[in-house]
Amino acid sequence: MSGLKTGLGYIKDSFSQILKGFILFVLATSGLGIAVLLRESDFNGSTIAATGIILEVIGLILSYILLRKYVTIEEEEDKKRKGKGKFK
Repeated sequence: MSGLKTGLGYIKDSFSQILKGFILFVLATSGLGIAVLLRESDFNGSTIAATGIILEVIGLILSYILLRKYVTIEEEEDKKRKGKGKFK
């Protein structure tokens, strides 16, 4: 029983991460979903392709905005400092 409580506690603590993952999944599949819906509505291929591409670009931009805090760029000086003394 305590294992179940521990597991539920972990899920509760990481709920924001789970929500972000779900949002990224929806953004990644939105172009495909709208393409299928437009195909079933008998739109032509050019309209389907253009709409799908536009939605995928919007999804990529929103995904970048959500994930940019996870990507850190080290400065040139930090790289040089880390590299000193490793190889002789």
